[in-house]
Amino acid sequence: MIPASVRIFVCLEPVDMRRSFDGLALAAKDKLGQDPQSGALFVFKNRRSNRLKVLWFDKNGYCLLYKRLHRAFFRLPQSIGPGVQSVRIDGAELGRILAGEARERKVRRPAA
Repeated sequence: MIPASVRIFVCLEPVDMRRSFDGLALAAKDKLGQDPQSGALFVFKNRRSNRLKVLWFDKNGYCLLYKRLHRAFFRLPQSIGPGVQSVRIDGAELGRILAGEARERKVRRPAA
């Protein structure tokens, strides 16, 4: 699906999902230290891990994939050390992230 030559960076810190193209490009540059117009994919999630945006630049403009899950969450890779703000993954891992994971249903017990 995604060529192996495409670099994919996951931001490990939650990002405000009100950010759009320019705000996410700035986050890619400032938080991840990457050039947002390099052709790489940049993955961002919100605090609750139920919304995810993927930003990339193709030949003449930014593209944005936005996915919101219901009763599920996105499981991103864990930080590999203190101060690390991003992780590089491959296309297969991105596919697993986009699939999401079901949340356990909370069982309500009747009041006694």
